[in-house]
Amino acid sequence: MILRLYSLAIWVAAPIIYLLLRWRRRRGKEDVQRFSERMGHAGRARPDGQLVWLHAASVGECLSVLPLIARLLQDRADRHVLITSGTVTSAQILAERLPARAIHHYVPVDLPWAVRRFLDHWRPDAAIWVESEFWPNLMMATAARDIPMALVNARISTRSYRRWRQLSGTFGQLMSGFAVIVPRDRQVAEYLTDLKIPKPMCIADLKRAAEPLPAEQDGLQNLSGAIGSRPVWLAASTHAGEEEGAVELHLNLRRRYPDLLTIIVPRHASRGDAIAAMAAGAGLSVARRSTGQLPRPDTDLFLGDTMGEMGLFYRLSRICFMGGSLVPHGGQNPLEPARLCRAILYGPYIDNFAMIYPALAECGGAQQVADWNMLEQTLDKLLQGDSACAMGEAAQTYADSAGEGVLDIVCAALQPVLARDR
Repeated sequence: MILRLYSLAIWVAAPIIYLLLRWRRRRGKEDVQRFSERMGHAGRARPDGQLVWLHAASVGECLSVLPLIARLLQDRADRHVLITSGTVTSAQILAERLPARAIHHYVPVDLPWAVRRFLDHWRPDAAIWVESEFWPNLMMATAARDIPMALVNARISTRSYRRWRQLSGTFGQLMSGFAVIVPRDRQVAEYLTDLKIPKPMCIADLKRAAEPLPAEQDGLQNLSGAIGSRPVWLAASTHAGEEEGAVELHLNLRRRYPDLLTIIVPRHASRGDAIAAMAAGAGLSVARRSTGQLPRPDTDLFLGDTMGEMGLFYRLSRICFMGGSLVPHGGQNPLEPARLCRAILYGPYIDNFAMIYPALAECGGAQQVADWNMLEQTLDKLLQGDSACAMGEAAQTYADSAGEGVLDIVCAALQPVLARDR
């Protein structure tokens, strides 16, 4: 009943959805050149041979499946991969990193006619969803066409689990289309079992198998040269409330480290103007990546307000505080800085990576802080001596070992979905 009501509601809301998409296009949140793809119109012909379709929400999910895409193409010469996502930044990154025989297409808006156009054109032989990007009309239409479906890196937060328990029948109907479900950790597997979803075949986290994030070398050289030997720390993927804390922390630490440089990279670059104004209002000198500025000797804060450059920012500091963990968001992926030999600090809110953060802390590659005062004390210690280097090496060792065998597990689980040509 709920799914039928959803389909009816989205049909009625179609004019509003069109207006919303046009508003997003004016604000640069939709791709002007490829906007028709959101309505299900394809910009190129379907390739011959088997076509495996993967759907990932945004940048993080797209990056996590790049090794899987490479393996899928390696395993079969006549196979092509279609990957869909919903953000302009993810499309830009994939344009640079997708291998031959892999195609990006924007995910169609979840309107029945847009979904129908998309599936009529591409006719995928298999469909693989990533994490928790569920669009009911798209999922149900795919299942209705008897396209084998899998869910990898299945993710259910504690909040989502509680909500789905109230709607267990609806959740069960959505999940019934998946022939294979690969949860990313034991907690998700337990949630799925409690929600009466068939027991998963295996547990594997594709984010463990991802490659180190790349960095544009000219930009890295210029920024590293501008920073020089200054003490520096990075607040990565921060959320609202954390930037204010980082600014206050900088003001306190500056008394002991007069040439300290703080780098803040907000999770959403669109918040750059507000963060810059807040920091300037607190008396800090700010340089911004989005305007091409380099830190000067008197710059207090370097603001990484661009998208798709986390690999660059991680390389600028040996000490990395992971955002979304001192506010109740759930934390961001700590394996990204770990692969680059960074000492990792994090707060108590780590539900999104509840297995990985403690493992990093246990091996000495990360340390949890309870609040901003503890973060300040910990940074004070790490800015002195070589302890940050030792933590970074421990983090990198863990990250390198964590990804061993993950692709083999996932590909083996996917075989029932991949084996059939339509």
